[in-house]
Amino acid sequence: MVRPKKSLGQHFLTDVNISRRISDAFQPASNTVVVEIGPGTGALTRFLLERNLHPVLIEIDRDSVAYLKEHLPPEKAIIRETDFLETGFDGIGGDRIALIGNFPYNISSQIFFKVLENRGKVDLVVGMIQKEVAQRIAAPPGNRTYGILSVLLQAYYSIKILFHVPPGVFHPPPKVMSSVIRLERNNTVALDCDEELFFKVVKRAFQTRRKTLRNALKDLHLPSIVYTLEVMDKRAEQLSVADFVELIQKIQAA
Repeated sequence: MVRPKKSLGQHFLTDVNISRRISDAFQPASNTVVVEIGPGTGALTRFLLERNLHPVLIEIDRDSVAYLKEHLPPEKAIIRETDFLETGFDGIGGDRIALIGNFPYNISSQIFFKVLENRGKVDLVVGMIQKEVAQRIAAPPGNRTYGILSVLLQAYYSIKILFHVPPGVFHPPPKVMSSVIRLERNNTVALDCDEELFFKVVKRAFQTRRKTLRNALKDLHLPSIVYTLEVMDKRAEQLSVADFVELIQKIQAA
């Protein structure tokens, strides 16, 4: 028996019906490589195998890896004992990737930043995460939880919170509610602006979110005329993705 490790943020899903619902919400295109992060003892994996999706399983826990190797048919799943935050999608073949998992709460935000780094090939994400993080990702402008991940992910993905999950269906039960969220790549191949500057400005703007953009971005030493723009009187949480793109365009034109 594999014991969940607190240091790895492990909370094993014990409700078969929830596992099935997550699998049903995961509809990757036929030409994508399916990657599951943190399969644990395979509660979700079993449904992927039933659908002949042949997932690549990325698991850092040695005990879980040993369990999976013992209980899963090797011809149906590839098991990689590695830290996803260090290796990401390195060594995974194919041009398109669909990601699924009961993501460890302590690294869920970092997983989504990895998704952003690989937005050119990650077409679909269905994951169970802390409810608070899911609400942050899906939050609209003006919402108090709207932040860096909201803007960056919404720039490239259509996002929907599918359903919420209570603590009692996990072992051990977490102290928070969970949510299953789906991200589907939108039609934006690239933003109509300097994307590196877009990321830089968004991150800096939200680091001091209570300040106006004029004060939050002063350390970037942008062209002086930029600081006179009317939009600089606003705070980061008031700007939509389109507003940030427009701001970057104005910075580039200055």
